[in-house]
Amino acid sequence: MTNIFSRYKFIFYLFNFVLIFLYLFPGSFLGCILYGDCKKQPQITPDFIISTNHLYAFFLLSLLGFLTFKKKTRLKKLSIYLILLSIILELSHYVIPDRSFEFPDLFGNFLGVIIVIIFVFFEKI
Repeated sequence: MTNIFSRYKFIFYLFNFVLIFLYLFPGSFLGCILYGDCKKQPQITPDFIISTNHLYAFFLLSLLGFLTFKKKTRLKKLSIYLILLSIILELSHYVIPDRSFEFPDLFGNFLGVIIVIIFVFFEKI
């Protein structure tokens, strides 16, 4: 049976695009839609040391990426891409209006990626 994610890579690329858009939007795009307030960020679960919203987003992105690209030759490149993306997007908040760099967000991004990499390393996915 063909893996649906490897057949439809646009799911991974679309999620990448949406995540990058949400990160680079000045303020909170989801807050504008849900609350009518672009300064209010929706919160899925309470934060504890790290940002859980960021953890969930990068966990899902990483999971989609590793399900999409199953070939061993691409896994290293994908791991590097996801780690760099998690760092660069958070660092971009230094220059985006109404956004701010926060270490809990960076750690949430990074941890979301690392959890999936560990699962892949032990071939649990």
